[in-house]
Amino acid sequence: MADNPDMPVENGANGADENAIGDGVPFMIGAQYIKDLSFENPRGIETLSAIQQNPDVSVDVSTNARPIGEEGMFEVSVFIRAEAALEDAPVFIVELTYAGIVQVSGVPEEDVKPIVLIEGPRHLFPFARAIISNAVRDGGFPPLLINPIDFAQLFIDQHVDSEGSDI
Repeated sequence: MADNPDMPVENGANGADENAIGDGVPFMIGAQYIKDLSFENPRGIETLSAIQQNPDVSVDVSTNARPIGEEGMFEVSVFIRAEAALEDAPVFIVELTYAGIVQVSGVPEEDVKPIVLIEGPRHLFPFARAIISNAVRDGGFPPLLINPIDFAQLFIDQHVDSEGSDI
């Protein structure tokens, strides 16, 4: 093809020759969306005017996936709940369920669950983190910046028992 300048060269979206990829990409994320978002400021203006120190903030993250539609398609959800408290009184509570449609193909069946529940959340997390940060900021507080998460360890903690079997 390089010898014939009149013949078009077909490249993939990243500029690579699509024939070099083989059967296709084994992991793709389609749509991403907020399934549920909640922000609570239980004490209202009283909290905003009374804060003189940083509240204690706890953040819980969990993941889930369910098959949808055709084979290899999954809805992957990342659930984040953050609660700030000052002297055991709630300052704010924010909860987000952020989801995406993930397609996995061309991988052994035993590898599908780890790919879906590790790589799916890893790709969705930056967007979920930004939504949480903005919701807290829009609620009148400094933005909540959640530290990066090790989704491989979270997968083991949530979905694998002590013998190494799936829960």
